[in-house]
Amino acid sequence: MTGVAMKQKSVLITGATDGLGRAAAILLAERGYRVFAAGRSAEKRAQLDALSREKNLPLETLALDVCDDSSVQTAISCVLSKAGAIDVLFNNAGVNFTAAVEDLRMEDWRRQFETNFFGVLRVTQAVVPHMRERRSGRILMMSSVSGFVTAPTQGAYSSSKFALEALSNALRLELYPFDVKVILIEPGYIITGIQQAAAELAKPYLTKMDTGPYAPLYARFFKSVTGARAQSGTTPEDCARVILRAIESPNPKIRYGVTRLATVAKWCKRLLSDRMVDAIFRRRFGIVRGN
Repeated sequence: MTGVAMKQKSVLITGATDGLGRAAAILLAERGYRVFAAGRSAEKRAQLDALSREKNLPLETLALDVCDDSSVQTAISCVLSKAGAIDVLFNNAGVNFTAAVEDLRMEDWRRQFETNFFGVLRVTQAVVPHMRERRSGRILMMSSVSGFVTAPTQGAYSSSKFALEALSNALRLELYPFDVKVILIEPGYIITGIQQAAAELAKPYLTKMDTGPYAPLYARFFKSVTGARAQSGTTPEDCARVILRAIESPNPKIRYGVTRLATVAKWCKRLLSDRMVDAIFRRRFGIVRGN
């Protein structure tokens, strides 16, 4: 792809003012793509706009709440009016509710799916007609290792990612005749702002986490994942480079794993029985039957 061609490509990224989305927005802009970095936080958008001006990048931010129909339609119209087309949509916005299935309130189950699934669907449905009519485009979905294996206390988050994988599988086949490619990005542990956000979302459940029937499981889970994240050498910038490959490859893979954990987990899922995978999780998190 030449520099001129790259500059003609426009990319819309949701959840682009922090973490993986921000890293992808900066890298793509540095490579000459015209990037529209969408997010809810006015403060974070201002910071990213300032960086864009400082580096003279073809990047601008816009307000977008994936949970709001009007916000999505306004943002898509804005991008189309400025760029004329959306060549790449990167659905990155997401949240993570950590709690046992029994503990998580129904309203938070709905909030989990409203952002991670219905938010993705809302933005995708707004963009797909334009890509289909042009018979060109790529849609990247930020999934997770949790989109194909499920750890305890991750039932809500993992369910939303399983649903996203199913949505992507259907959409990939439906858009094949129109040369619109749908690609899943499946990272493992990467330290980003989503961990701090998840800690905030977990505050209503702290009492149950400390004294409820699942308290030992919560303690072991948080200790395990904290250690795993600390040992992970993968950065948001590493993930951004994988995203760049998915965008620029003439024949992209259906799924791109990011981190060693993603590779190991995928092979375990393929080669081991469900009972064996359960046994691995029970051993890792110290899950035993009480008397």
